[in-house]
Amino acid sequence: MGSRDVVDNAQEAGQLEHAPLVVREPLEAFLDEHGIGSGRLEAERIGEGHSNFTFLVERGDARVVLRRPPRPPLPPSAHNVLREARLLRALEGTPVRVPRVLATGDEEAGLGVPFYVMEEMHGRVITSDIPDALDSEAERRRIAEELVDALVEVHAVDWRACGLDGYGKPTGYLERQLRRFTGLWEFNKTRELPVVEEVGEWLARNLPASPESTIVHGDYRLGNVMVGDSAPARLVAIFDWELSTIGDPLADVGYLTVTWAEPDDPADMSFSSLSAATRRTGFLTREELTARYEERSGRSVSALNWYQALALWKAAVFMEGNYKRFTMGASDDQYLALFDEGVPALAEKAHEVALAR
Repeated sequence: MGSRDVVDNAQEAGQLEHAPLVVREPLEAFLDEHGIGSGRLEAERIGEGHSNFTFLVERGDARVVLRRPPRPPLPPSAHNVLREARLLRALEGTPVRVPRVLATGDEEAGLGVPFYVMEEMHGRVITSDIPDALDSEAERRRIAEELVDALVEVHAVDWRACGLDGYGKPTGYLERQLRRFTGLWEFNKTRELPVVEEVGEWLARNLPASPESTIVHGDYRLGNVMVGDSAPARLVAIFDWELSTIGDPLADVGYLTVTWAEPDDPADMSFSSLSAATRRTGFLTREELTARYEERSGRSVSALNWYQALALWKAAVFMEGNYKRFTMGASDDQYLALFDEGVPALAEKAHEVALAR
């Protein structure tokens, strides 16, 4: 047998070429322990994650969301889902818009990998289509404003007061990012791409001074938040915290702006396709996003091109790792095959942005 996401028990799982993502019987026992629903569960994969996976789980009257790492062999970051759960729990008493974690499980809890279960949130994740009630210039603008304002809320949290000491080192974030991703490139690379090394060297030579450290989301973009279906537009939840840490908040601004499409951007712009909807009139421009962030947060983003180049360079390194897993047969996600050309495109864009003044 080949690949199935959901099976009933370990015996069925053992007959598959690729490990399943959900095994019903042990997961039902886990949910019983935590008082979540009753009877047989149904699980449906949701979202567009290509590193960690998310499932809507229905069981009796209960509807919850399961988050877990990819199939084995697990990457070194597999335990980041539990780290993510720790962050979400710490943020529960803050203004940050996050779902509530209901339970966490380790490798012994039935799926063979760490995972957590959270409440289901209601709304829409916008990438290319916009809910009818929000499809006006005024509401599109409000979506963009909400996205910036929610990020300002993240960066305003007193992370020590909410129990996140030790979640990340509060100093030297940018230097660590450069060291980590330089090393990661050596581990991930499937071919020689000198432009990746050139951008890394440029980033090291032009390191900006960081503002005071905050929580950093690490993957903050329109496709990782949920917006309510009705007007006025309201951002109801921020998802996908697997790359979060304590560090330089401007890294999130750089990433947000390079994943943001404007009407005149070329169709092949390597990263902005993540928010194709923002080509529509009414959405803020990248310049307006940055200006609103500066106004609301009180932080200057004068070195924006450095943070944008960092975001693109990191994406190239990270996606080369996913592409490597695909070429080795460890993933059957056909999307990852696109990074044969996508990784060089990201690196070239990083080089272009780095040299822009």
